[in-house]
Amino acid sequence: MVPRIFSKILGFIGYTVQYGCIAHCTFEYIGELVICSGPSMEPTITSHDVVFSERISRHLYRIQKGDVVIAKSLFDPNMNICKRVIGLEGDKVCTSGPSDSFKTHTFVPRGHVWLEGDNLGNSTDSRSYGPVPYALIRGRVWYKVWPHHSVGSLNESPNNGRILRTDQ
Repeated sequence: MVPRIFSKILGFIGYTVQYGCIAHCTFEYIGELVICSGPSMEPTITSHDVVFSERISRHLYRIQKGDVVIAKSLFDPNMNICKRVIGLEGDKVCTSGPSDSFKTHTFVPRGHVWLEGDNLGNSTDSRSYGPVPYALIRGRVWYKVWPHHSVGSLNESPNNGRILRTDQ
């Protein structure tokens, strides 16, 4: 009786570890569901939208201008940010402050990306903290899952046209 119960417990622990490893690899290397909060990506992504962030593009260096990405925050490593890629390494990006009173041109250094929220008036992004290292990108937002009335791939950025030239 005792060996049979012990055998069932060990079997259960084995399956739990096995499925835990599969779940970890799936979330780390393939993708995950992310609940977004904050106004910085409005109207593309609003608070409480659920999106699928795939991680394969990041590993294959396939992140492109216009992609919406999830990245680690520069200030709090326990927090993620959701922003749009405006410039890749070597790009000259036209930037402006929150008041839009004067514009400057910034080069994106090697190994970095320039990230901005779609809601320029209410977004803390590369305009505030500069280029973001590519290594902090966690994944590319591929699909909006919730709310049901806006399910589908993401729309184009409402703020196109800030890239001046590419030196690649």
